[in-house]
Amino acid sequence: MLREIDTKPASGILIAVVLTAAVLAGFYGFYLGARGDDFGLAIPSILVSIVTGLLLPGLFTVEPNEGKALTLFGTYKGTVREPGLWWVNPFMQKTSVSLRVRNFETNKLKVNDAYSNPVEIGAIVVWRVTDTAEALFEVNDYVQYVAVQSESALRALASQHPYDAHGSNEVALSTHQEEVNKGLALALVDRLAKAGVEVIEARISHLAYSPEIAAAMLQRQQASAIVAARQTIVEGAVGMVELALASLKERDIVDLDGERKAAMVSNLLVVLCSERATQPVVNTGSLYT
Repeated sequence: MLREIDTKPASGILIAVVLTAAVLAGFYGFYLGARGDDFGLAIPSILVSIVTGLLLPGLFTVEPNEGKALTLFGTYKGTVREPGLWWVNPFMQKTSVSLRVRNFETNKLKVNDAYSNPVEIGAIVVWRVTDTAEALFEVNDYVQYVAVQSESALRALASQHPYDAHGSNEVALSTHQEEVNKGLALALVDRLAKAGVEVIEARISHLAYSPEIAAAMLQRQQASAIVAARQTIVEGAVGMVELALASLKERDIVDLDGERKAAMVSNLLVVLCSERATQPVVNTGSLYT
């Protein structure tokens, strides 16, 4: 693979001063020769002007966070990263590559998750070029390459995980965002390394069920929430009944046989687990009638 070569060309300020002086001298000599004072100066002045004109394209500037890749007749010669005015062989081709941090947001992709449920997913990738030679010469268009590979990695990631977790150790797209974002970043690092691109951050920006199944999945989520809430209520009610029976026995308030204890447990569970307010029935007789 072609790697970046750091190079530092000649200072452009000194060359610019020399070329400017040569241009002025050439025009002045041509002026004197054309006026007839010294006709012998006209031809050398023209030659100096032509040579100066050929050398001027060698001047170029480098902006902050920019790299200029230099190629001579199809051969890569190096990259200039230091900002300033520089001069190189005027026949060298200078290609600018931005080294600034960039954001790329994928389209909202429709993908099947690990359970074959259609979901919509999108991501934001923060990246920058770190190797100008790889970015220019290893791939055809590094910006398009980042876009295509980002969407490809996002599709692969979404198909490996379910939207919702159905087990305690299962990584889901909706509940394990940190793990999912880390997995996406690692996948992009492997895919974009050959293009001289560094992935700074990758995170999911959009996640939802596809419209055709969104209503059904919402009902399933609501049912799961109701079941979880019921389970918590039952566990709490059983604990309260156990505490009540233990307190009655400890304080010796009333002695209940097995049948009466079962009836009390049943009544307490109905009261504690009911969704509506219970209507008590007052027994005006004895304990057993």
